[in-house]
Amino acid sequence: MTAGPERLFAGSPYPLGATWDGSGVNFAVFSAHAERVELCLFDSSGRREVRRLPLPECTDEVWHGYLPHAKVGQLYGYRAHGPYDPAQGHRFNPHKLLLDPYARRIAGSLSWSDSLYGYRVGSQREDLSFDRRDSAACMPKAVVVDPAMSWGEDRPPRTRWSRTVIYEAHLRGLTMLRQDIAAAERGTFAGLANPRVIEHLVRLGVTTIELLPVHAFVQDRFLVDRKLSNYWGYNTLAFFAPEPRYLSDGSLGEIRTAVHRLHAAGIEVLLDVVYNHTGEGNELGPTLSFRGLDNLSYYRLLPDNRRRYINDTGCGNTVNVCHPRVIQLVMDSLRYWVEVFHVDGFRFDLCTTLGREPEGFSPESGFFDALRQDPVLSQVKLIAEPWDVGLGGYQLGRHPPGFAEWNDRFRDDTRRFWRGDGGMRGALAGRLHGSAEFFDHHKRRPWASVNFVTAHDGFTLEDLVSYSGKHNLANGEDNRDGHSENFSSNYGVEGPTTDAEILRRRGAVKRALLTTLLCAHGTPMLVAGDEFGHTQNGNNNAYCQDNRTSWINWALADTPAARDLQRLVRRLTAARREHPSLQRARFLHGREEPAPGLSDITWFNLQGEVMTGDGWQDGNGRDLVLRRAVRVDDGQVDVSLLLLNGAAEPRTFRLPPPSLPWRLLVDSDEPHAVERMLDAETLEVAAHSVVLLTAYVDGAVA
Repeated sequence: MTAGPERLFAGSPYPLGATWDGSGVNFAVFSAHAERVELCLFDSSGRREVRRLPLPECTDEVWHGYLPHAKVGQLYGYRAHGPYDPAQGHRFNPHKLLLDPYARRIAGSLSWSDSLYGYRVGSQREDLSFDRRDSAACMPKAVVVDPAMSWGEDRPPRTRWSRTVIYEAHLRGLTMLRQDIAAAERGTFAGLANPRVIEHLVRLGVTTIELLPVHAFVQDRFLVDRKLSNYWGYNTLAFFAPEPRYLSDGSLGEIRTAVHRLHAAGIEVLLDVVYNHTGEGNELGPTLSFRGLDNLSYYRLLPDNRRRYINDTGCGNTVNVCHPRVIQLVMDSLRYWVEVFHVDGFRFDLCTTLGREPEGFSPESGFFDALRQDPVLSQVKLIAEPWDVGLGGYQLGRHPPGFAEWNDRFRDDTRRFWRGDGGMRGALAGRLHGSAEFFDHHKRRPWASVNFVTAHDGFTLEDLVSYSGKHNLANGEDNRDGHSENFSSNYGVEGPTTDAEILRRRGAVKRALLTTLLCAHGTPMLVAGDEFGHTQNGNNNAYCQDNRTSWINWALADTPAARDLQRLVRRLTAARREHPSLQRARFLHGREEPAPGLSDITWFNLQGEVMTGDGWQDGNGRDLVLRRAVRVDDGQVDVSLLLLNGAAEPRTFRLPPPSLPWRLLVDSDEPHAVERMLDAETLEVAAHSVVLLTAYVDGAVA
């Protein structure tokens, strides 16, 4: 180590992290159980530790010190001294360099070595043993940053929930195969900011892009050993720092530029965030940050055996969001991404974990209470993944008001209806109605149901109609991973085919699924590439495929079938914008008449008669008619009529009374057809197809 300051000044316990004030840097890190914490300074390469200085003060369990003359760009880490007593939940080991939980940027990457573990790998005593090797050479380092950014005239779109259309995308996979983007910018925020990418989103009619995790994450050792990688990123290392690979020039300003350009185009940016677990795994995992700083505080441990971790996440550990300092960490991280990078909201991975108190899940958990009262975070979009693998982990519809929730019931019921399963009429009706049986309480709105047919986890839309089973051998787990029940069908041939009839049916079902999604009440979510037939060759769990399996193949977008599919999506998103009956902000109950004789919501059968109990119970029913009517500001009533034919042959629908000036707006069987007025009382709907009719009537006259 080289010469430098002999000691730190006392500094301040707030704010946490490394804060540059123009004259020096204040360092502050939480540890309730450490006996001493050292600040380790590194040279610009990160390879040589040049100084090790004890943090001189500890205030309210926050260790802190001020380093005069330190500058932006300084690389650093921590070492924490204390008991190594796994049976009591303590795993301090000062030989392990620790990443600051508040690191805003990281330099270098994790290089797997046995020295990263607090215990001797291979010891018969496992994690009860103690390892004295220095891990610094294998650890990324935190970087002091200047968070000040000039935003100019950035104006977040603040799109109303009822008008929101989400596009889920992987930041890297979205642009890796875009030949019209500079090679160095593909797979980064700079690629996302490319005008051609943004133009595609605008033309498609989406209002909001939801990015899979962009926080710095761990490349799992078992994947690296298999020459695979953690592609999705659900294994967080640092909650404030972006994944370094996602910055083409290493600058945090690149994120600002991407968000600014998307906002200018009217598109919001949501982040998929993982606060339920970290990349340190279970008791046999590495010591990278939280475990070495204060294992007993940061993680939930078994009350009768603190050596073991509660594993409600299925990822080895569970973050202890019941602890006030851990809640502070999560809240500070969320607020940082909103205030510094202007993101518009978050999707919380395994959100049930975040709402689980010692006695179980609660909509009134401390985390939810803190989030909902926060003056910044309560104003952005919040989406819950409402399940985890813990006891009582499935909590669809039970998250607090203010949250939207991923609705897997919409996914499964819609897939099953269009696959041809029996007895699905009533289930599909519930999904089209915004899943009111789950969400119509506590004054929640239909938008609380985030409807999706596909997501990053599972088959793509193309694969959903091309494969009856998963094909995950490339993941190296003997095809055991991923969902086994996908409610999919190959319609005669497993995988690609040239059979014209099979291709016709696959195309019809894809279009019907998208039409159902975009005509249902709730918040629709599309998945990048589904609009032009992206395939993962039957892999329904491509979490470790950072390659052409997962990267979006934009070359597919220019085929005739793909152009038709994109045209259909554009027409449907335009219809949602123009017709309030398709994106109603409140639940409809059939108790109001926007116009005399015209109920706000009614279900009909093929003959145009109101659906009865026998019709709902008919297990062979493959058709359904939904009429919705909503009064608009000018006194007119916007009416939509949805005709769904899930049968294998065309069917003639009689339009229900009263007779209205119907306009055929969308026919999923003919996505290129122009709009036209109807002058008949019946309409033939092709097999596996959906037709959308609309009409305007005077609110005073039926």
